[in-house]
Amino acid sequence: MTDPAGTQRHYRAPCPSCGAPVQFKSAQSAYAVCSYCQSTVARDGDALARIGKMADLFDDHSLLQPGVSGRIDGQAFELVGRLQYRYPEGTWSEWYALLADGSPAWLSEDNGAYVFSLPLAGDAPPAASLHVGATAVINGHGYTVASSVTASLIAAQGELPRLPPLGQPFAVVELRSQGGSAAAQRVLSIDYGSQPPALTEGRAVELAALQLSGLKDESARQDQGRQFACPNCGAPVQVRLEQSQSITCPQCRTLIDLSAGIGGQLRHARQNEQINPQIALGSVGQLDGAAWQVVGFQARAGRSLGDDESFYWQEYLLYNATRGFVFLVDAQDGWSLVRTLTGAPQLKLGGATAIYDGVTYKKQEQIYRAETTYVIGEFYWQVQRGQITTNCDYAAGDKLLSSEKSASEVTWSGGRKISALTVSAAFKQAMRADARPFSAAPQANIVSIIIILVVMVFVLSLLSQCSTNSSNTNGGTGYGAGTAGGSFGGYSSGGGHK
Repeated sequence: MTDPAGTQRHYRAPCPSCGAPVQFKSAQSAYAVCSYCQSTVARDGDALARIGKMADLFDDHSLLQPGVSGRIDGQAFELVGRLQYRYPEGTWSEWYALLADGSPAWLSEDNGAYVFSLPLAGDAPPAASLHVGATAVINGHGYTVASSVTASLIAAQGELPRLPPLGQPFAVVELRSQGGSAAAQRVLSIDYGSQPPALTEGRAVELAALQLSGLKDESARQDQGRQFACPNCGAPVQVRLEQSQSITCPQCRTLIDLSAGIGGQLRHARQNEQINPQIALGSVGQLDGAAWQVVGFQARAGRSLGDDESFYWQEYLLYNATRGFVFLVDAQDGWSLVRTLTGAPQLKLGGATAIYDGVTYKKQEQIYRAETTYVIGEFYWQVQRGQITTNCDYAAGDKLLSSEKSASEVTWSGGRKISALTVSAAFKQAMRADARPFSAAPQANIVSIIIILVVMVFVLSLLSQCSTNSSNTNGGTGYGAGTAGGSFGGYSSGGGHK
């Protein structure tokens, strides 16, 4: 991208290792990675010094690359470098962007979502003081701590203003702004890999809104490199989404962790039982004026604190190339469509109410423990069976809010209830009807009532007979044990994930 403002003096010099040209487009860039020999070079005035060799990039099949240009808030920018990080649940990338006026910016790419941020001046509190779910005031503004993870640099590309030591762990804390309108929600990131810690603040963006040019040609992607043999049964497994961190084998339903890359050792876990979702994987439905494909499905169980009985619900992960991911949730009280939020609501009255985008939500029931019990399909986070989070739900009419908290992060999601008829029309198939109180049901005719009474008498007769003959049985499964259908409440965002 030529400099629209004409304020930057580009600098180019031969790589000290191989002699290939290394270019710096920003005066603020102190490092670069040679695209030919992967040498890491440091710039000191007009001299370059080789300080090591950079590891190869983890192939996440991103459409972004150095040289991609776009516009945000009326100003042009170009991506000139990239830092790739790993944390316990997967990887993410920070793209270094050069604005037309010469100032730096960052485009974070993670979980199919993007945040465009600018450097922020200010002092960062110690990482140990920022506990997940707590509130913090930074530069006079209130935030909620959304995640606190230990990360390390695994690769870099292009020119960069900073370069943490390769493979050395450091803390990364992400905070979300409180209250305000949805459009004004901010993401504050604190990178403790530099001294002093680097602060950036920005907002969620969609790639389509950035008017990007120079993206990788999707048709040129080497999709054959995204197929591998299942580590359990050997059947071929095809990875279709570049963001996928977990996938299940279509043959044996083994859950496979992709966070280390297909070329690495594939951790996996077998799933003996089988649940067939109402909406098949790969199905495409029209919701909110867009086509959404079902790429993942998980069954979940919840239990309120102090309660011995569990309730169940199911979640479909839907994907659209330009809108990212949303969750279609099937619970006892009906269907809902939700997505993760950039910001966090403002909690009042000790958490009894939550205010988000000018709407006041009331807390529903009790805080509950949620567990993932079954998984099929592809997921952009490292989903595992047995994953446990602490959840809390809020509602305002048909509008919904939910928080999911794990040890390392808290995720807020928001959405709305939708009818079973809407879901049926979207995917062109019959769905489980919305749950309603009996008093709200249409009046049944006398024939239906008689049929119900006859069935009840018959069932009672069978139960009486079973009781009489119980001494002749060896036992059996509990009524409804292991069933896949029917959810008994609960509402979820689909898991806490970075």
